Formats: sequence, C-alpha cells, structure tokens
Amino acid sequence: MKIVNLWFDKDYIYIKTDRGHVVGNPLHWFERLAKATAEQRNNYYIYADGIHWKDIDEDLSLAGFFKYKTDFQ
Repeated sequence: MKIVNLWFDKDYIYIKTDRGHVVGNPLHWFERLAKATAEQRNNYYIYADGIHWKDIDEDLSLAGFFKYKTDFQ
C-alpha cells in the first residue's frame, strides 16, 4: 500500500492510499507540520514509503501515519 494523495484542512492532515483508504489525523499530532505555513505544508513529495517536506525537514511514513492514529485514540 502506498500514498497517492495528501491534503490539509484547518485542523487535519489527510492521506489517500492506492487501495482507496482515506485517513485523517489531527494536525497537532505532527508538531513541525502544525507550525509550518500553508506554503511549507504544500511543498512536499510522496516517495515509496511516505512523504517528505524539504522546507521543514519532516518525513512521515505511511506506517507512521497509521501508528499515530492508533497511539492517540
């Protein structure tokens, strides 16, 4: 499974996988992303195992996205 799309709203980060799953997590769970500007958040690239934001030196793996969801609920 891999990430095919990513987007934000005011309070959440969302991903969509190649299997059609859509998952959203609260943005405040990801401190660097929460503090970043909208421009910095939208300057990312998706790679084989996750997402990288060069401007803020942040990486988020697909597994990590699901781990946060599990750990915080």
